[in-house]
Amino acid sequence: MTEVVLGVDVGTTSAKATAFAPNGSELARGEVGYPLDEPHPGWAEQDPQVVADAAVEAIRIAAQEARAGGHTIAGLSLSSAMHGLVALDAHDAPLTALLTWGDTRASDQAERLKREHPELHGRTGTPLHPMSPLAKLCWLRESQPDTFAAASRFVGVKELVLQRLTGEWAVDHSVASGTGLLHIRSLEWDAMALEVAGISAHQLAPLVPAKERFALRAGASAETGLLGGTPVIAGAGDGPLANLGVGAVKPGMAAVSIGTSGALRVMVENPATDPAGRVFCYALTPGRWAVGGAVNNGGVVLQWAGEALAPDLGEHAEEALLELAASVPAGSEGLIMLPYLLSERAPHWSALPRGAYVGLTRGHGRAHLIRAAIEGVCQQLAVVLASVRDAGNDVVQVRATGGFARSDLWRQILTDALGMEIGFPAGHEGSGFGAALLGMEALGLIDSIDRAAELVRIHDRVQPGVQASATYAELLPIFVSLYDALAPAFGRLRRLDPGS
Repeated sequence: MTEVVLGVDVGTTSAKATAFAPNGSELARGEVGYPLDEPHPGWAEQDPQVVADAAVEAIRIAAQEARAGGHTIAGLSLSSAMHGLVALDAHDAPLTALLTWGDTRASDQAERLKREHPELHGRTGTPLHPMSPLAKLCWLRESQPDTFAAASRFVGVKELVLQRLTGEWAVDHSVASGTGLLHIRSLEWDAMALEVAGISAHQLAPLVPAKERFALRAGASAETGLLGGTPVIAGAGDGPLANLGVGAVKPGMAAVSIGTSGALRVMVENPATDPAGRVFCYALTPGRWAVGGAVNNGGVVLQWAGEALAPDLGEHAEEALLELAASVPAGSEGLIMLPYLLSERAPHWSALPRGAYVGLTRGHGRAHLIRAAIEGVCQQLAVVLASVRDAGNDVVQVRATGGFARSDLWRQILTDALGMEIGFPAGHEGSGFGAALLGMEALGLIDSIDRAAELVRIHDRVQPGVQASATYAELLPIFVSLYDALAPAFGRLRRLDPGS
């Protein structure tokens, strides 16, 4: 009989609960999906009750499978998507939908905050962007003043799930550090940010360390099939935990991921912010902070290319699209795509950018357009890597995960664009395993989460090609300059289409 910890990852489109043994083995799994509602341009919201129900059901499925395998569940540990916001009334009933990180209705407020309070990025480590709850609070106050005034509490998805499981309101330092409301050095709610948002600290959940231990309440015991009092570890945000889950826990080792969106993060030992405002700094545990940047446009760009450029290939044409892209050399014969279909986050942190092809000639066909789209995603992550380094952080190793890793072409283009060897771990999806490791340390099942690097097995290493890397290195300054050149046009186009 093996003691296991359930790593519970409440993401943007599904909740996953996975039972891990202290040796890193995955022994059981449950997953329940839910919709992301986008009824209008810029909206990206969810029903908070549906999300919490899915998390509970995923836990029930994984727990049942683990017990059927003869394993004992030592506890749960939580990972969640960051930057969500829902307003609750005095009875803790939702007054709003759960506004996710992808909701951009606070774009005007975020741009104003960048002009009027640029110092907040340095105080909180969170970029001034519509994803952040700080900007969302300003938007809610201005656009729905009656709802804002009626709110007794403002929380995110982590608080909702933790309260559902334990009956207590709390938020870990990691998730809190992504709200734009936490002072990253004092680890207390930031007075200036609260004043700008127009709320008090009493309207936010109490702050706790990532390894804070709670107990499963009786009602949740009945729902999940777990024993009442089972330890529930607060856990952390999905981004920092993704680094832990792929073993990128030491300074100088970065984790990069490409799913629908993408990100690149490196762990540092002390909180540090970028004076240029290009990268975030989020907490994990004492002595471990994640510095990096997320990009809105990852696999969604290839999906768009299939729908817009190759509808004749059908709905599930990823393999055919990649074959077309592979027929074109690195650099797409002088064609560049700025992949800002969903605006962009790092390193510019603006809702204004739009996608663009630059360098089109009559000699370019759809294979070039598709390859340039993939290259644009990878070049954007190369810009994030450069921003992380420019902020004073060494990056000497890279590990990568995400749906893109199923494609040899995607993997090679990213490796060539970054100009570094990339290691691809076997098995685990990072955040859930990272949460489980954190829980194991909190429960005394492992000595330290430093073990993560030992438990994660690298099954493939991809080396950059000399010629392709040189091509991408030559194109990168052009790619970067195009953003600045087109920025005025982005702003004017937004005024013509304010719903975007």
